[in-house]
Amino acid sequence: MMQIDCADLVRIFSAEGVEVQALQGLTLGVDRGELTAIVGASGSGKSTLLSILSGLDRPTAGRASVAGHDLLTMTARERTLFRRRTIGFVWQQTSRNLLPYLTAGENIAQSLAIARRPRAQRSRRVDDLLELLDIGELRDRRPPEMSGGQQQRVAIAVALANEPEVLFADEPTGSLDEANSQRVFDALRDVNERLGVTVLIVTHDSDVSTQVRRTVQIRDGRTSTEVLRSTRLDEHGTEHLHAREYAVLDKVGRMQLPQDYITRLAMRDRVRLELEEDHVQVHRADSEDER
Repeated sequence: MMQIDCADLVRIFSAEGVEVQALQGLTLGVDRGELTAIVGASGSGKSTLLSILSGLDRPTAGRASVAGHDLLTMTARERTLFRRRTIGFVWQQTSRNLLPYLTAGENIAQSLAIARRPRAQRSRRVDDLLELLDIGELRDRRPPEMSGGQQQRVAIAVALANEPEVLFADEPTGSLDEANSQRVFDALRDVNERLGVTVLIVTHDSDVSTQVRRTVQIRDGRTSTEVLRSTRLDEHGTEHLHAREYAVLDKVGRMQLPQDYITRLAMRDRVRLELEEDHVQVHRADSEDER
């Protein structure tokens, strides 16, 4: 079942008479229980997409739903309840995830209170989340007394407090060193596997993006390519990682070739196509094609 379903999303921002089209007909589908990474250069539309999916922003046009909730037709109250009950969110900036004057346990309990969880259930839920993320020793520490990686793992616990169906993470390892980045990603992957929560990560971290089964690249406000990864056994029983890249074809037949392909083959302006029985060949247009 599809948990995130977007089609032809457009988002236009206007400022001082200038329009900027952040999303230009983006389409994305994520199945229930998937762990997916969204990658792309700065300004490609990643953060705009995440703001729309989390109910913090509305698209200018198109269709978008998360866990069965239509993000275009929700009222302000429905949108608040959606953020409170259906999704969890982890920001890159730890200051947006945790209250600095509360301990880890109190931050989680505060999230439970906002979600209207009965008071009698809160302490047990705090314990369960601290155990799940292997951070029980942090229960009585405040954020300034934690490392960046520890703060982000507590932030994941806070985001899970309301038992969300979907967890969004915006550059959760962006300000961490390699070791702490791996610990935070391992925590997200563990949550996905053990709880079945759909997890969507926006990241610039290539090490993180290569560890998920599916990576979706956004370029110029559209989904451009996807990489699907799987493990296979060779004839000796040795496990190997297999990755295959796909170009995304929209409903009018447009697709974007990977940028490194274009650069390596010095493609520009137009390309030459040849239709074969079961595939299409794409060639760089040379001087003979121009005549």
